[in-house]
Amino acid sequence: MSKRDYYEVLGVERGASEAEVKKAYRRLAMKYHPDRNPDDKSAEDKFKEATEAYEVLSDAQKRQAYDQYGHAGVDPQMGGGGYGGAGFSDIFGDVFSDFFGGGGRQRGGPQRGSDLRYTMELSLEDAVRGKTVEIRVPALAECKSCEGSGAKKGTRPVTCTTCNGVGQVRMQQGFFAVQQTCPRCHGSGQMITDPCGSCQGQGRVEDSKTLSVKVPAGVDTGDRIRLTGEGEAGTQGGPAGDLYVVVNVKAHDIFERDGRNLHCEVPISIVDATLGGELEVPTLDGRVKLKIPEGTQTGKLFRLRGKGVTPVRGGGVGDLICRVVVETPVKLNKRQRELLEELRESLHGDQAHSPRASGWFDGMKRFFGDGK
Repeated sequence: MSKRDYYEVLGVERGASEAEVKKAYRRLAMKYHPDRNPDDKSAEDKFKEATEAYEVLSDAQKRQAYDQYGHAGVDPQMGGGGYGGAGFSDIFGDVFSDFFGGGGRQRGGPQRGSDLRYTMELSLEDAVRGKTVEIRVPALAECKSCEGSGAKKGTRPVTCTTCNGVGQVRMQQGFFAVQQTCPRCHGSGQMITDPCGSCQGQGRVEDSKTLSVKVPAGVDTGDRIRLTGEGEAGTQGGPAGDLYVVVNVKAHDIFERDGRNLHCEVPISIVDATLGGELEVPTLDGRVKLKIPEGTQTGKLFRLRGKGVTPVRGGGVGDLICRVVVETPVKLNKRQRELLEELRESLHGDQAHSPRASGWFDGMKRFFGDGK
């Protein structure tokens, strides 16, 4: 029976990053781990399949061989790399560290708070010019009543009787032997016999705070602003995490941004395109004059130097690139139609006025063998 594609097994794209591969494997491992599915042969098989896929795709050399040759590139019987490079415990020590405790590491003591992510919507103008924005962020804050200990004022946590203060317990089922976070103290190594009434022994309470974020000029969608220590409060006296403000620039009615340059479409009348003229076009700094030469065609690009964006990471200011779109007139009155009919009649048969159409029709004749 042929093996399934490893990317399909983990449910990731072929270009997935190492972090995405690891995240996908952890999700499957949590779901199908034999400790969570005792006596379930199907779950055990899926767990082994996911582990095999992860071992290959998490190793740069094996992944390259697999991408090039498929399963044959990593099958030891066919000269491939095989699965002997990293032991079973190596995989578990890396991937399962967060929910099995990993490699005998003690989890008691201060723990850093989680990082938070906040998506900030900005207009194109504010992103280009920069702005100070106030945001309100929900987060877990240290309980003031117990100062983060979780114990009622005047009492202290005691050593956990389940793990004897280690924060982990050893569990074994069949050939699996893992160290798991202590279910009673959740890895802290301590128990709270008399919990704080304000936080119910958690040491943290739900709260929100208003922060002033200085957005530098030139940011773009996907840029991050890091606010150190503004994430969730730590536990057991640990430091707070960080807050990452992720920028999302809203779509603009006129402009599209491409790095340091801005793009826009400028509709012009068929008369202005034919005879030439001067138009007012918008920029982020106000209106400017754009000279349209005689005989301008749709798609013609005009570059306005220095009317783009100065990137947040430095470098020269970009340009505004205007793309002309010749607009066909609609809803003509009788006299306007007559004038256009006269124009069409005067242009009929004179290919000098339509060089592009002339070349196209000549090419069509050659294609169908109508001319030489």
